[in-house]
Amino acid sequence: MGVRKKQMADRIKEEKKQIAFAKLNNCPTSPRKMRLVADLVRGKKVENALQILRFSPKEASRRLEKLLLSALANWQAKNEDASIEDADLIVSEIRVDGGAMLKRLRPAPQGRAHRIRKRSNHVTIVVGSNNNTQS
Repeated sequence: MGVRKKQMADRIKEEKKQIAFAKLNNCPTSPRKMRLVADLVRGKKVENALQILRFSPKEASRRLEKLLLSALANWQAKNEDASIEDADLIVSEIRVDGGAMLKRLRPAPQGRAHRIRKRSNHVTIVVGSNNNTQS
């Protein structure tokens, strides 16, 4: 029983070495705007995703580009002997969740007030090798 558990643990450890992730918390952009850009790069190869983000006019693409570069650096730190070009990495998962909301009041006509919700989001990018994510 102990040998089998050790084999399973080693296999899981090897699979975890093939993926890397990066998180961006409390980004001051609405989740809806960020999802528009995130949908452009989901499932794409990392090189293509970086090109798409670099030439996209949206502000959210700059933040996602930095986050993707951070995820690549994390993958490189895990796999020091491998090169990024040979690894055939893809953006296997990208998740945009709602963050904290700043609530403000704006004066409205006739003594009323309208609530303004300044939204933020949390983004998680998971980068993995192409052969690993097919299963």
